[in-house]
Amino acid sequence: MSLKDWEDRVLSSPGAAGRVAEIEDELRLAAGLTALREEAGLSQRDLARRIGVSQPRVAAIERSRNVTLDVLEEYVDAVGGRLEVNVVKGAQRIPLISARRPRKKRSQPEAAAS
Repeated sequence: MSLKDWEDRVLSSPGAAGRVAEIEDELRLAAGLTALREEAGLSQRDLARRIGVSQPRVAAIERSRNVTLDVLEEYVDAVGGRLEVNVVKGAQRIPLISARRPRKKRSQPEAAAS
């Protein structure tokens, strides 16, 4: 069986198209957040300091598809952007969330003493 035949077979199974779309959305969000951070010249550690979380938390945000709007807004603000959420329905664009004023940067929590 060729790779193309296998791919066709897998994609024709029930629910496959929906799952592929979910995976594409996850990858798009992760790649988009990572690209924003890198374009801002920030490491995960730098960004973590700006939003007051740990570096592993930034890594988790970048690979998660279930990010709250508050977290996403903090992330985007920290890289110099502003978050806007719009619904596009045909030619109509309906703003749901407009960017708030920039937030004060939080300092990273102190590491626990060992």
